[in-house]
Amino acid sequence: MTQDELKQQAALRALDYIVEGSIVGVGTGSTANFFIDGLATMKDRIAGAVASSEASAKRLAGHGIRLFDLNDVDQMPVYVDGADEIDASLAMIKGGGGALTREKIVAAVADKFICICDATKRVECLGRFPLPVEVIPMARAQVARQLAALGGRPVLREGFVTDNGNIIIDVHGLQIADPAAFETTVDGIVGVVTNGLFARRGADVLLLATAGGVVTYERT
Repeated sequence: MTQDELKQQAALRALDYIVEGSIVGVGTGSTANFFIDGLATMKDRIAGAVASSEASAKRLAGHGIRLFDLNDVDQMPVYVDGADEIDASLAMIKGGGGALTREKIVAAVADKFICICDATKRVECLGRFPLPVEVIPMARAQVARQLAALGGRPVLREGFVTDNGNIIIDVHGLQIADPAAFETTVDGIVGVVTNGLFARRGADVLLLATAGGVVTYERT
């Protein structure tokens, strides 16, 4: 079974968590794209969706799914998104696609975060995947110095601008033993918009696609 087939399996399983008549929060990336395509099969049973990126909004609209501005949404039962890494506590690194800030905002509004991944994304310790940090452009150099002082190797994501008009610094070489504390530390650096650790508000449910099927994990 290919990695894309595994991603699709996890994405389609997430449809079981959709509340009929509700607005659905939708993430960004290759696994989220499979979810969007699956959501299209039940678009007449939901009110619409809030997208975490312009790319996801375009894909949703292409399927005829009504889009809502998050500021107009009072309740969102479920947010569905992938992860670049996820550990046993369901803390994640996200932001490989650069949409981490909007993903974190939409996830904060949802009652439940459903993470959809293939088995390669499960790790014992976060940090093998470089940690994305969204940064105000004028603060690039000083933020990079602070990130280096924390033990990482900061690398500017060349030629990339977020949907918010900012830059991404990817931090390599980390081993993040306490994800929630490290998330708070990085967010406290002046000039950082947010970082790709989703630990203070991690996933509530992980749908992990394996060769033997989709395994469900719930936050304890």
